[in-house]
Amino acid sequence: MSDQVNEDDEVIEESSAPLLDHLIELRSRLIWCVVYIIVAFAVCFYFADAVYNFLAQPFVDVAVANGKEPTMIFTGLQDKFFVNIRLSFYVALCVTFPMLAMQIWKFVAPGLYNNERKAFLPFLLATPILFTLGAAMAYYIVIPRAWGFFMSFEVGVATEVAGALKDQASLQIQSLPAVKEYLGLTILLMFAFALSFQLPVLLLLLARVGFVTADGLAKKRKYSIVGAFVFAMFMTPPDPLSQVLLALPIIALYEISIILIRLTTKKQEEDV
Repeated sequence: MSDQVNEDDEVIEESSAPLLDHLIELRSRLIWCVVYIIVAFAVCFYFADAVYNFLAQPFVDVAVANGKEPTMIFTGLQDKFFVNIRLSFYVALCVTFPMLAMQIWKFVAPGLYNNERKAFLPFLLATPILFTLGAAMAYYIVIPRAWGFFMSFEVGVATEVAGALKDQASLQIQSLPAVKEYLGLTILLMFAFALSFQLPVLLLLLARVGFVTADGLAKKRKYSIVGAFVFAMFMTPPDPLSQVLLALPIIALYEISIILIRLTTKKQEEDV
């Protein structure tokens, strides 16, 4: 009986040792991730005004094109300070994402087979590239047109009084965006486009594990179109232009994903 107890204790100790090693490894990777984010946050906070000016450039261009002086406001004394904190945190996450992904890869890779590593690594590399492309599309194409659309609702009318050829002062409605609201709207648009550009990665991963197939996705094409516009409706400002400019890339990426899944499936069948 005592021999059986000793054997059980040895089994427990052997099984708990690898778990403890994994927890120590996980803690080490998390510490490195936190250090990366803190260092990047400090640097980004120092250059927060320059980064914000970069994000505000589309608004400046649209305002100048309309003959206006580009001006933003903040109504609370603390608003700009907290805007800089939020902005620095967002940028720090984006800048450190490759390093964070590398730490995740170092933690996960030892537990994978060689073929699993080769299959997973392209997705890891494609994710930041597609994320950047989506954010760039939002910044350079969608946001300038959205801001132009919103600023077109400004009101300033010159009228004639009693047939006299002179202008009379009228109600002026001008756009004076707050720095906090502008940051939130800009980040929302860039994040929505960056997230939608991850669709091929998601569908290819689901296809690799057998959850979806190219033919199945093709049959559900009409539902994907509706879903793309619903997603765009919730993730963009309530103007048709922004919604269409987000929905169309999602639909195109959906079709590209079907083609890529068929190609990868065909290659796997040939290898077998």
